[in-house]
Amino acid sequence: MNILLGLIPAALFLGLLGLVAFLWALRSGQFDDPEGAAERVLYDDDAE
Repeated sequence: MNILLGLIPAALFLGLLGLVAFLWALRSGQFDDPEGAAERVLYDDDAE
């Protein structure tokens, strides 16, 4: 039962850390163009 006194705050801290990392990625523009990389694969850049 005493282990819960350490595990609950650790889980809350890791969850908060994940949320902060997600919000940082969202604000820095990591998710602005999710379709772009998938469509660029289809283009043939080798043709001259």
